[in-house]
Amino acid sequence: MGDEYPSLFRSEQMSLVQLIVPTEVAHDTIAELGELGNVQFKDLNPDVNPFQRSFVGEIRRIDEMARRVRFFANEIEKEKDVIPVRPLYDSAPLVTVGPRAAQTIDELDVKLSEHESRLSQMNKSYKDLSDRLKELIEARHVLRETAVFFDRAATREIDVRHSLDDSSAPLLQHDDREQQYSAAGDVQLDLEFVAGTIDRTRLSTFERVLWRMLRGNLYMNYIDIQEPFVDPETGVETRKNVFIIFAHGDLLLSRIRKVASSMGANIYPIDANADKRADSMREVTARLEDLQIVLYNTGANRRTELMTIAESLASWQDVVAKEKLIYETLNLLNYDVRRKTLIAEGWCPTRDIAQIQLALRHATEESGTNVPPILHELRTNRTPPTFTRTNKFTEGFQTIMDAYGIATYQEVNPGLFAVITFPFLFAVMFGDIGHGFIILLAALLMIMFEKKLAKSDLDEIVGTFFFGRYIILLMGIFSIYTGFLYNDIFSKTTHFFHSGWTWPEQHGNGTLTAISNGHTYPFGLDPAWHGAENGLLFTNSYKMKMSIVLGVIHMTFAVCLQVPNHIRLKRFSDIYTNFIPQMIFLQSIFGYLVVCIIYKWTIDWSKASTQPPSLLNMLISMVLSPGSVDPESQLYRGQATVQVILLLAAAVCVPWLLVSKPYLQYKEMQKTHGQGYIGLGADEAPREVEDATLEGEEEGNGRAIVEANDEEHDQHDFSEVVVHQVIHTIEFCLGCVSHTASYLRLWALSLAHAQLSEVLWDMTIANVLEMTGLIGLVAKAVVGVLWLTLTIGILCIMEGLSAFLHALRLHWVEANSKHYEAGGYVCAPSHLRWPVC
Repeated sequence: MGDEYPSLFRSEQMSLVQLIVPTEVAHDTIAELGELGNVQFKDLNPDVNPFQRSFVGEIRRIDEMARRVRFFANEIEKEKDVIPVRPLYDSAPLVTVGPRAAQTIDELDVKLSEHESRLSQMNKSYKDLSDRLKELIEARHVLRETAVFFDRAATREIDVRHSLDDSSAPLLQHDDREQQYSAAGDVQLDLEFVAGTIDRTRLSTFERVLWRMLRGNLYMNYIDIQEPFVDPETGVETRKNVFIIFAHGDLLLSRIRKVASSMGANIYPIDANADKRADSMREVTARLEDLQIVLYNTGANRRTELMTIAESLASWQDVVAKEKLIYETLNLLNYDVRRKTLIAEGWCPTRDIAQIQLALRHATEESGTNVPPILHELRTNRTPPTFTRTNKFTEGFQTIMDAYGIATYQEVNPGLFAVITFPFLFAVMFGDIGHGFIILLAALLMIMFEKKLAKSDLDEIVGTFFFGRYIILLMGIFSIYTGFLYNDIFSKTTHFFHSGWTWPEQHGNGTLTAISNGHTYPFGLDPAWHGAENGLLFTNSYKMKMSIVLGVIHMTFAVCLQVPNHIRLKRFSDIYTNFIPQMIFLQSIFGYLVVCIIYKWTIDWSKASTQPPSLLNMLISMVLSPGSVDPESQLYRGQATVQVILLLAAAVCVPWLLVSKPYLQYKEMQKTHGQGYIGLGADEAPREVEDATLEGEEEGNGRAIVEANDEEHDQHDFSEVVVHQVIHTIEFCLGCVSHTASYLRLWALSLAHAQLSEVLWDMTIANVLEMTGLIGLVAKAVVGVLWLTLTIGILCIMEGLSAFLHALRLHWVEANSKHYEAGGYVCAPSHLRWPVC
């Protein structure tokens, strides 16, 4: 497979291995390899239905155990008073490998079933008691409120006959309605009533339906219940009202009850006799007190059960998840009936094979058997998956590159170089000592408490920042560095060294011109430029040209990364058909522009006889009118000749890119056809292995060498090669122009960041610096807090995210597009999830 390379510079060298695993040690073998986390298994049963595989019964059993564990977790989360769950690192581990593994799982299954049965029974009892308690509370409210109504009716405070207004008067009038009431004002039993409770949101609808259905032949009164009713399962509050409805006749009362039942109302039997109502009230109160005691004890027992479950919940979740993944992986294996063994195939890093063999030996010892699994390394022409080994420092940078695309196998990994280039380009746009120190401090705090934060449940936003804490760390360090270059700290300057300019005394209102004292500011921008009228013009020109220089250097480096890719994949012809013409084209125009920028910086134009030329106009005239240079804007002698030569070199590179590679591939195809063979494809790289069939199996050393053509290759028509090369050439040539201009975002974002910082300072702290006394102190404290809040929220977070996205684009589009094929597929072996090839 070739030589090993550092895991950061290239992806890991991978090997296809075959495992012959005895059935009695299969579970422990997969468990050991899962904990090791460096094997990605292939599915050897692609045509078998998932429900017909060997271990589907075990998976269903584990799924049922997982359901119970989720049920326990949900019940714990529903508790108002938090029940602490013992973390996994503090829990007693469950041994699920070895001879007692099956017995441990059986015991865990029984234990989970018992806990579920007890908890379900307690939940049912608690719900029934809660429903009964709610009914008794509603009955007490009905008794209490209807007693008030009857008392008021007895003292003539209300009159049932005239309580309805004119708009709701009965449609059917009766002349003998006066006979329904006695002289003493007591309600007679011939005018019967219905009492109960109903949801307050349905009350108006309920009243309207009854009035229309009974044509107004009723009297209804209702009173709000102040206390809300809380559902013990969902925690949703419900507001209810007590109602009492008077009507005449059993038919009307039956209709009222039906409507009330259809709208979710609860009807309670209330006697019109005051003494019986008092007896009912005493009975309901006594039953409420007894029920509350029983309900409290039931809740306490339920909470005790949940606390017992919480002690082991994390370990149960871990064991159940691992067991399910183990059996899902076992379903990928093929069963050899003749040998009564399981056959597994998978990809693993070549340098980890010895470690895998140790894990297999350990699994054999743990299972108590004498038949170890056998590992064979297979040789194949199938393209391996891409596996890049990372640590907590490089993981964030590698994730950024993988988001663009997974590297082709053994392709140069740009994640290594992004460790430096990404935070540096970010800092060019975010250069400020103070703002860089803030994000550096935030990163240091996350790194100092990373163990504690890693164990806590972070939300999506905070978790994202925590995942990229080392990226933020380097962004802060580089931002402080570029802040010193820009001499900018919260929109102010530093005076670490003596300025190279001296301001004369002011006489009148004229414009002052600084005088050079012969001293050069040793590092960064001279502080004398801060506040100068032409300071913005100078920094604009400086940062714009610096952006072009950095952009061309970055793109040149990206193009150079083609060379190790071509060498590693044995595409030597691509070096002089793609790399060399691309490099000449890029450097003859934009590399020349960078040289002119640097050369212009080295000239003291105050002593020159001509004005400094415009490099933009020079580049435009170089393309539109080659060979003609205005003497007034000439940068150096022989400029016209040099520019013509460079322009001709760039023009030659275009047909070079268009023709050379298709021509060589055409000649190769003709040579292959002339020998009587059909090529595998014009763009296929030479393989490192020979095309052969199964050569044999060496039983003595347990190693097999298999070479199989298990990967087919599509044939490519010559027209496709030509079209691909034309597109590639146009994309590169036009991309050199657009990508170089795209790096001007470094200048634009840096300028915007500096101006926003200055505006924020002038609108906040600058207004209170001159204030004195107690009011001045209070104003400075309040405005200082406001300034710091806005600085962190707007300049550090919002502007930081903007600069982050722009740096991301420069790496994905401007740099990676010049060398990164990203045509691989990921290999992510893990003991938490087992990806399938």
